[in-house]
Amino acid sequence: MSAVLPAPASYDRRQVGWLSLAQLVTWGSVFYTFALLMEPLERELGMTRAQSSLGFSLALLAEGLLAYPIGRWIDRGHERAVMTAGSLAVAAGLLLHSAVHSIAGFYAAWALLGSALAATLYTPVFAVVTRRYPRDFRRAIITLTFLGGLASTVFIPLSAWLIASLGWRHALWVLAALHLLVCAPIHALALRNAPAPQPAAGAASSPAMHLASAPFLLIGVFVVLMMAVTAALPAHMVSLLRENGLAEAWVIAIPASIGVVQVLGRLLLFFFEHHFNLHLANRLIPCLIPLGLAALLAGAGHSQAALLFVLLYGLGNGMLTIVKGTAIAQYVSRDHVAALNGALGLPTALARAVAPWLLGVLWTREAGYRNGLAVLLAASVLAVVALLLAQRRALAPAPA
Repeated sequence: MSAVLPAPASYDRRQVGWLSLAQLVTWGSVFYTFALLMEPLERELGMTRAQSSLGFSLALLAEGLLAYPIGRWIDRGHERAVMTAGSLAVAAGLLLHSAVHSIAGFYAAWALLGSALAATLYTPVFAVVTRRYPRDFRRAIITLTFLGGLASTVFIPLSAWLIASLGWRHALWVLAALHLLVCAPIHALALRNAPAPQPAAGAASSPAMHLASAPFLLIGVFVVLMMAVTAALPAHMVSLLRENGLAEAWVIAIPASIGVVQVLGRLLLFFFEHHFNLHLANRLIPCLIPLGLAALLAGAGHSQAALLFVLLYGLGNGMLTIVKGTAIAQYVSRDHVAALNGALGLPTALARAVAPWLLGVLWTREAGYRNGLAVLLAASVLAVVALLLAQRRALAPAPA
């Protein structure tokens, strides 16, 4: 006699709300605050832009490499321990960062922070709500991305004020306290009673049969390149806008407003996606990224161009999360989404790790970020073309 599995839990709006708050704090205090720490650290530790960028790249690499084992632990029902320990590790990493006096210490702090982010950002929390709410996980993920998208809006001004008021070392103490007093308790209390691991279901085919298919390879190019582009910019955003001659108020306001525009993009997609052809929307949304980069390159030094960049890039990046997350299911295989996305984990991690560092390497005193932005523009155009080709291959009628 087969065991009767318990019915899926009903959607808990309060629990998802608390988890969303933890996402806002984690994204804002680590991912978006890095851009504000670059110049003070370069002055104090004598680093070049390439050396400081490498710290962020190490964090992204550590996050990507640990995503798979952490996902396995969550699948086995250890989500509470994983995410609580992750928040404690973020606090430890920020405290370690506040005490660094060498480049090696700086790299060690960001390697620890990247490892902690693998247990606290979107990938683990998406897995958590998918396990807990198999009928309503899409609604939970949209809520999580709404607040996560506001992280830059809240924390770029907040972290800038803390650094100006307390100095960057003491500012990191305050951010670490948020993880000890807010995020760790949320994960410890909200993630009790994790659902038991589900028995593995049989599969009609192996995911290996898709790995060499044209749609999968093209989607892989699309995801990896777009992840590289969107990972490269945040760490350099403040410095990039400063060198364009914008006033300091614009330098803080523009990247902070990207979060609001990202959330607006997700709201638009949520409310209007049923009124448009899904595949047409998937084609148009990624185009906003290269259009935004082109506007920034063409109008360097003009606040109007920077605002256009914020609008295009913010809308595109906000909705791109959903396009990237569903592309494998729509154009490759719905039966092996987790395995096939996992196969992209290492190349995506490497791309996200290398991109911020490469943008720093391409920076020069004479040209500033123009060469790097041109490379990002070319990469984003290639990504869009890859997605178009994947769609064409996947949606082509089967031969008679």
